[in-house]
Amino acid sequence: MIDTYGDPGVPDHRGGWHYLWWLVRCQAGRSVAGALLGSVWMVLLSATPYLMQRAVDEGLVPGDTGALVLWTALMMAVGAFNAWLSILRHRTMTRVRMDANFRTVKVVVDHVVRLGAVLPRRVGAGEVVTIGVGDVQHIASALTVVGPGVGAVAAYLAVTGLLLTVSVRLTLVVFVGMPLIALLIGPLTRRLQTVEAEYRERQGVLTARIGDLAGGLRVLNGLGGKGLFADGFRRDSARLRAQGYRVGAVASWLQALGLGLPTLYLAVVAWLAARMAAQGTITVGELVSVYGYVAVLVRPMSYFVEWAYQLGRGVVAARRVVRLLGVEPEPDAGTAEAPAEPAVLHDPDSGVRVRPGGLTALVADRPADAAEVVDRLGRYVPSAVTWGDVRLDAIPPAQVRARVLVADPEADLFAGTLREVIGGTAGAAGPGGASEGASPEGYDKRGERGGHGHAGHDRLAGSAGSADPDERARHALHMAAADDILQGLPDGLDSPVDAQARNLSGGQRQRVRLARALLADPEVLLAVEPTSALDAHTEALVADRLRRAREGRTTVVATSSPLVLDRADTVLWLVDGKVSATGTHRRLLAEEPGYRALVARDNDTEEAVR
Repeated sequence: MIDTYGDPGVPDHRGGWHYLWWLVRCQAGRSVAGALLGSVWMVLLSATPYLMQRAVDEGLVPGDTGALVLWTALMMAVGAFNAWLSILRHRTMTRVRMDANFRTVKVVVDHVVRLGAVLPRRVGAGEVVTIGVGDVQHIASALTVVGPGVGAVAAYLAVTGLLLTVSVRLTLVVFVGMPLIALLIGPLTRRLQTVEAEYRERQGVLTARIGDLAGGLRVLNGLGGKGLFADGFRRDSARLRAQGYRVGAVASWLQALGLGLPTLYLAVVAWLAARMAAQGTITVGELVSVYGYVAVLVRPMSYFVEWAYQLGRGVVAARRVVRLLGVEPEPDAGTAEAPAEPAVLHDPDSGVRVRPGGLTALVADRPADAAEVVDRLGRYVPSAVTWGDVRLDAIPPAQVRARVLVADPEADLFAGTLREVIGGTAGAAGPGGASEGASPEGYDKRGERGGHGHAGHDRLAGSAGSADPDERARHALHMAAADDILQGLPDGLDSPVDAQARNLSGGQRQRVRLARALLADPEVLLAVEPTSALDAHTEALVADRLRRAREGRTTVVATSSPLVLDRADTVLWLVDGKVSATGTHRRLLAEEPGYRALVARDNDTEEAVR
C-alpha cells in the first residue's frame, strides 16, 4: 500500500476509465492476487454442488457408506479451505481499496498544492471538498470489481462448464441469461451515471456555500443578512435533495433488478431441471447439483449488476478527479536571474514604484485596487512589473518566492500548536531555510505566499547569532503585538490552535498571521490590511513594531489606517488604480482632499496622528 509520504506516481487523467485503470496498474501485483483469490474462492463455491452430486449419486442412492463419507469429507475440506481463502481475499481487496483511496487523496492534495494561486480562480472550494469527502470512497469501491468481479466471471464460466456434464439445454439457457440481463439493466446504468454526475455538481456548489457560511457568519449577523443567506441555502438544499431522490430512484431500480432478475431467471433454470429429473433425463444427484449451481450463480449474477452500479459511480467520481487534475498552473518560462541586490519594484499599470529598504504604504480610493497592485508585485497575476531591470514574470517563480512574501489578511491557518502555526519549527532551519507557508510554487490568495528565511532571523530574534527557534517565535509574536495571545494560552507555544485559529478572536488571528510573516523575514514583504481588525491601541503598537522589525528591509503595506500610514516612509495615493499623489502621510493629508476624506475618518483620528 502507498506510503503516506511516498510518491503516488503520475496519474493517467485522459478520462475516468483511464484513471481507474491507472489505480489498478499502480498495484498490479495486489490486483492480480485479488483476482486470483476471488476467482478460486468463487469457483470452489461452485464445486460444492458438484461434490454433493457425487455424494448423492455414488453414496446415498446406492447405499455406499464409504463413498458417502468420502465425498462428504471432501465437501467439508473444500468448505474450510474456501473460508480461509475468503479471509485472504477480503484482506487483499481491502488493501486494494485503501491504496486507491490514499493514492487518490495524495494525488489530489499534491496537485492542489502545485496549482497554488491558480486554484481559487479555476476550481471551487466545494469541488475539492466533495472529491475528498465522497468521490475517493466511490473510486475505491469501484476497484472491488478487480477481485470478486473477476471471480464472478470465473465462477460463471465454471458453472457453465459443469452444467455441460448435466444438460446442454440447461447450459445454453444459463449461458445466454447474463447477456439478456445486461441488456435490460444497461440503460439504467447509463441513466445512473447521468443523474449521479448532476448530483455531485450540485453537492459541490452547496459544500462551497457551507464553507462560506461558516467563515462569514459574524459578518452576516452584523449586516442582517443571515436570514437571506439561510433562505437561499434552504432552496439549494431542496434542489439537492430532489436530485438525490432521482439518484436514489434509479439506484433502487438497479439494485432491485440486480437481485430480482437473476433470481427469477435462475428459478426458470431450476424449474427446467426439475422437469428433466421427473422425466428421467437427469439423475437425482444431477438435480441436486443444478439446484446448487443455481444458488451459486445468484451471487455472481447479482454481483454483475451491483458492480455495474459501483463502476458507474466510480467513473463519475474519477471524472471529477480527472477534471481537477486537468487544471494546470499558468505556463511559466522564466529563465532570467533575479537582481542580486535589493532593487526597485515597479508596476507600470498603476505607476507604483517601491524603493528598496523602506516602508511604503498603498492607499486606494477602492481598496481592491491596492490588493491588485500587491498581487502584481508578488507575481501572482500576469503583469509588466519589473524588479530592477528585469521583468518579474521573466524570473523563475522559485527565485521570487524565496525573496518576496505576500501576506494576505485571510491567509490560511492550519491546525497545530502555536509554534507550528507561526512556523517557529521551520525557523530553526536558519539562514535560507523555508518558513511556514512558503512554497516554491506559491500559495493561493488564502495563504501567505513565498518568502524563505534569511539571516535576518537573527536580527528579528533580537540576539545576533541566536539559533533558538522558540526565542525567534516569541520575538515575532512580540513584534506583532501578540504577547497577550502567548500569555493567555495555557501551554504557551505548545498550546493547540484550531484550524483557521477558530479558538482565537479575529484580531488575534490577524496578529498571528502577521507574526508568521515577520518570522519568515523575507527580503520583500507585501502585506494587505495587516491591522484592519485591531483596536487603535494595539494598532499603534503593531505600526511601531512593524517598522522596527522591518528596518532595512523592503516592506509594502496596503492600508488606510492613519496609525500605520504615519509610520511609512512613503505613501502612494491611488485613484482609479493609478498613482495620483506621492508623499508622507502628513503631506497628503494637507494636500489631497480625497486622501484626507478616506483616511481621516474623524477629527479625533486626525489629531491622534498629529
